[in-house]
Amino acid sequence: MGNSLLEQLKKSGLVDKNQAQQLKNKQYRSQKQKTKRGAPEPLSEAQRLAQQAQTEKLERDRQLNQQKQEEVQRKAIAAQVRQLIETNRVQDRDGDIVYNFADANVVKRLYVSETVHKHLMSGRLAIAKLNEGYELVPMPVAKKIKQRDAQCIILSDHEFEPEQEGDDPYADYKIPDDLMW
Repeated sequence: MGNSLLEQLKKSGLVDKNQAQQLKNKQYRSQKQKTKRGAPEPLSEAQRLAQQAQTEKLERDRQLNQQKQEEVQRKAIAAQVRQLIETNRVQDRDGDIVYNFADANVVKRLYVSETVHKHLMSGRLAIAKLNEGYELVPMPVAKKIKQRDAQCIILSDHEFEPEQEGDDPYADYKIPDDLMW
């Protein structure tokens, strides 16, 4: 009962051993060519759902990995900013003169010395926000910090150099360095 069609044909004498072997090889080749030609066997419903779940999992993993990398990068930038502020802050800033500035629409004040006040007014120093406090840093350092995180630097209107008027009548006259008032 378990005899295949080829075995039954051999027993009956309609097909000899070589013809049966050729027929087997032909069937094997045709089956192999079907799979090679890109006609994949149709996927079952379970295989399709498993494949879809796998692609969704890969996408979720990729998004989580990207979020983790962004968080690591954000922390690295914050550490760089903190290091720049702490290593370059002005040490002797305390004094009697009040310097007012605005931070997020709130007016804040710093008590600074006269020289520091002049540097702030001329634009040589900038105010940097460090945690909950404020530190004074030189302007080149402030520019580096601003490239990394613009919210840490608080600029005031005094930091921009005033524009020279084009119709200054005394522009051609040079002021001597040794002039005493």
